[in-house]
Amino acid sequence: MYDIAIVGAGIIGTFIARELSRYKLRIILLEKDNDVANGTTKANSAIVHAGYDAKAGSNKAKFNVLGNAMFDKVCEELDVPFKRIGSLVVAFNREDMKTIQDLYENGRKIGVPNMEIIDEKKVKMMEPYLNDQIVGALYAPTAGIVGPFELAIALAENAIDNGVELLLNNEVKKIEKNKEGYKIYTKDNEINTKYVINCAGLYADHIDRMVSEHSFKIIPRRGQYYLLDKSVGNIVNKVVFQCPTKLGKGVLITPTVDGNILIGPDAENLEDKEATETTKDALNFIKKMVMKSCKKVPLNKNITTFAGLRAEPSTGDFIIEESKEAKGFINVAGIKSPGLSSSPAIAKYVVALVKNTIGQLQEKESFNPRRKKRIRFASLSDEEKSEIIQKDPRYGRIICRCETITEGEIVDAIHRNAGARTVNGVKRRVRPGAGRCQGGFCGPRVMEILARELGEDIKEIVKEGTHSYILTGCTKKEEEEK
Repeated sequence: MYDIAIVGAGIIGTFIARELSRYKLRIILLEKDNDVANGTTKANSAIVHAGYDAKAGSNKAKFNVLGNAMFDKVCEELDVPFKRIGSLVVAFNREDMKTIQDLYENGRKIGVPNMEIIDEKKVKMMEPYLNDQIVGALYAPTAGIVGPFELAIALAENAIDNGVELLLNNEVKKIEKNKEGYKIYTKDNEINTKYVINCAGLYADHIDRMVSEHSFKIIPRRGQYYLLDKSVGNIVNKVVFQCPTKLGKGVLITPTVDGNILIGPDAENLEDKEATETTKDALNFIKKMVMKSCKKVPLNKNITTFAGLRAEPSTGDFIIEESKEAKGFINVAGIKSPGLSSSPAIAKYVVALVKNTIGQLQEKESFNPRRKKRIRFASLSDEEKSEIIQKDPRYGRIICRCETITEGEIVDAIHRNAGARTVNGVKRRVRPGAGRCQGGFCGPRVMEILARELGEDIKEIVKEGTHSYILTGCTKKEEEEK
């Protein structure tokens, strides 16, 4: 019998798992896919928003401002790159400047610190490559950028280090209420738990309907992106937004923590919760819209495009509450933007909800908030590189030339708690395949290392999902099997 079962191992589920691992509880984290962070968490704008645009009094406003302030500490503890680079919302006319004034006033009401409305000269000084048509901007220095999937992976690893159990490839099929709490049925397991926390992202409404008749609805909202090569350099230094519309914050340009430039997204409501394909029309729309902010964006330096799905709730706000029809069942749903920014504060709040339900929780003296630091070979000095190679020669073998990723880093990523089991799982942890060639050269070597380290046949190694096989067999028998 578990004390708590958390359904969904995205940024919200992993943050909650890590926060609850501070206490003497038996916790299981359930995920339908073959890795953590495989849903919305792996495909979004990767921005920690300052928090000025959410409506005052909403959950979004409350948790965004609180969460933003928590990122420095949690990313330092978990050895995850985070940069507070600030953001600009740029205006092209008087109407836009009125919107910016409204955002500023709303931000002040919510408690966003150090915002400033600046004129075109200061915009140009901060971002010289932006278009001359810009007449002013809202500057928010507390905005930042982070690797959302790297953060979720680090959270899962730290949670497991502190006693949480992770069960991958276990989609929840049914939940039954009983005297002790709940029985969760997956394809291969039956899990008894006293309490359930629903963090199932796009499928949170589906999970809620297993225990409740009056469910909210989650609408998939697709956003598509361009990712530009690192050679683009500092075309922008801050997150650059256009004025928001009813469908979102508009097309943005932002650096990533790894030195690329990200452009997007559009916004398209769908019915299909797995529709992550890109489309020509949407990408052309993004290309047209980004030129409004910066005509000098070198889209010929694009190395990949991708799409992500946001969980748009029918309520219009984050849903973070115990189900009215199922005691001990907590919904954490509809966590769209600014969900990443809000995630550490949401996790703290959910722990408070758990305490209200269970009673006082006993803290573990053994809880360790830090995970083992990753060796980032490319960032080491020559002396440090030599020392590492002396200890472990695998760090002297470069597998990914684009990103200078070594065999030692890949092996480490495989053998950590919540370790990589797929080609893209390795890519998200240590970046082979994230460079200009997108795995064209290093992909086969990553597959060989995965197969060797996991003791599997190389034909069983998948790119991403459970059935995304890369190899199906040999093109010819080994010299007629000699």
